[in-house]
Amino acid sequence: MDANKYETHEYDVIVIGAGGAGLRAAIEASAQGVKTALICKSLLGKAHTVMAEGGIAAAMGNVYPEDNWKVHFRDTMRGGKLLNNWRMAQIHAQESPDRVLELEEWGALFDRTKEGLILQRDFGGHRYARLAHVGDRTGLEMIRTLQEHAVHKGIDVYMECTIQTLLKDGEKICGAFGYWRESGKLVVFKAKAVVLATGGVGKCWKITSNSWEYTGDGIAMALDAGADLIDMEMIQFHPTGMVWPPSVRGILVTEGVRGDGGTLKNSEGRRFMFNYIPDFFRSETAETEQEADAWYTDKKNNRRTPDLLPRDEVARAINTEVKAGRGTPHGGVYLDIASRRPADYIQKRLPSMYHQFVHLAGVDITKEPMEVGPTCHYAMGGVRVDADTTAATVPGLFAAGEVAAGLHGANRLGGNSLSDLLVFGHRAGLYAAKYAKEFKRSLSVNPDQLEALTRHMLAPFESRDSENPYTIHAELQDCMQALVGIIRTESELKQALVRIASFRERLKKVSVQGNIQYNPGWHMALDLHSMLTISEVCTRAALERKESRGGHTRDDYPKTDPKLAKVNVVTRKKNGELQVCQEPLLEMPDDLKKLIEEEK
Repeated sequence: MDANKYETHEYDVIVIGAGGAGLRAAIEASAQGVKTALICKSLLGKAHTVMAEGGIAAAMGNVYPEDNWKVHFRDTMRGGKLLNNWRMAQIHAQESPDRVLELEEWGALFDRTKEGLILQRDFGGHRYARLAHVGDRTGLEMIRTLQEHAVHKGIDVYMECTIQTLLKDGEKICGAFGYWRESGKLVVFKAKAVVLATGGVGKCWKITSNSWEYTGDGIAMALDAGADLIDMEMIQFHPTGMVWPPSVRGILVTEGVRGDGGTLKNSEGRRFMFNYIPDFFRSETAETEQEADAWYTDKKNNRRTPDLLPRDEVARAINTEVKAGRGTPHGGVYLDIASRRPADYIQKRLPSMYHQFVHLAGVDITKEPMEVGPTCHYAMGGVRVDADTTAATVPGLFAAGEVAAGLHGANRLGGNSLSDLLVFGHRAGLYAAKYAKEFKRSLSVNPDQLEALTRHMLAPFESRDSENPYTIHAELQDCMQALVGIIRTESELKQALVRIASFRERLKKVSVQGNIQYNPGWHMALDLHSMLTISEVCTRAALERKESRGGHTRDDYPKTDPKLAKVNVVTRKKNGELQVCQEPLLEMPDDLKKLIEEEK
């Protein structure tokens, strides 16, 4: 088939994904003078960044002048159980304040201190109030600002376009191949450099805060193109998602509720988090209700509340309480801010949460507690990248945001996601543009590769079998929720691999009906390739890591293994087969080691 028969566009840099990382990368690449395009699976402005409600973590020192990048670095590393790429954590902590101020210069509106500085709030795992915020709608304001800036720069935007495959010329990336969701027509993007900013993998699990776009496309495409993945066993279950009614189960309840005074209680009315303080954080965490209450009024002189421990610790504690029979009627715990803050304070500080519960659950959070429980929220693992340039292990491929691994280690601290998008989105655009400028060959796409991809993508229309893609997806979600969830065991992980293999066989028999024009069944059939790939990689990585650390808890290996503290679980594909191995972390310099060891 002639490649010229496809709708074709040619750019120096294409950015796949239009959330915070993608927008920031496109802005920077364009600013470097290269021809840039932004491609998104959904509509512009609908990225998951808008769901990040609490704030942007940056050591600006506006509330506590003693805060600085070194403390932020230490918090990030300790929150990630030291599995982080230390260089990424260092860059992130050092550059976050500048990226926030840049956002402000571009028109972002933030809540303010009495002195007129950007106000910062408390969040789990952060020693100081560090999250720059706009009520509980920070992500929305960030997207609004970046989107307007990108449009102002005249960057070409392709909406409702799903990229299915990365194209290669020899060992180098040379573009991407996908389809228009509305018409079903196939489209080729030739490019010297590709930035992946496609987000996470949450739709592989049944209970998730993620929406339909989060099918792991970018991670799966990178793996198929020959890139390394790391830490894919590390899935964060956010401790507080809605649990009732069933139609909204999993929707996020911002950590800002706890940052502003909310407390977690079991069905007996007890604040149970005092029973789950790990030794790692005991020296800096309140151990009585009196100490915790004092923390909210005199944070400089008291240890922080255990309700704001890192997310993995809180999620496991909630899971334990529910399993012990101390959960709410609908299988969660109570999150109470009504008894601790006046109604006008709650409505001013948490307007989205107030309206979310009133309209979706019929609960007035100024008068009664919320029912919350863990929800699949974030992937710490993903594409392995160079810390300084965001380059993947395939020439011409870059990645930033949730699709890229390393910064967060075994567990992400709340608020670090938005600053991650800004810091590494900026770097991805900068270095992708630099690579494109140095690219001297003409771009060439193999017509035979396009023909083979086309046959594969259109196969569900030709199938005479009767497998329904939605049925496979529902069963996959049940499988991952039950067997590769918060608590894992070897026997259940092996069961999951058997089931995933059966889903792959059934995927070959998927049939879709109707026309190619906006056919959701066809879209789901194509998304299943990514979701099955992600599910298998996550499960194999979880089998490989025989310990409990951060977002990965093995019931059969409940303790951390000091030897595994210094290794990444690496996944790559060779000759169509997955290979999983352990490789050592980059050694940390002595001066940074000393920072982590400091208690105060």
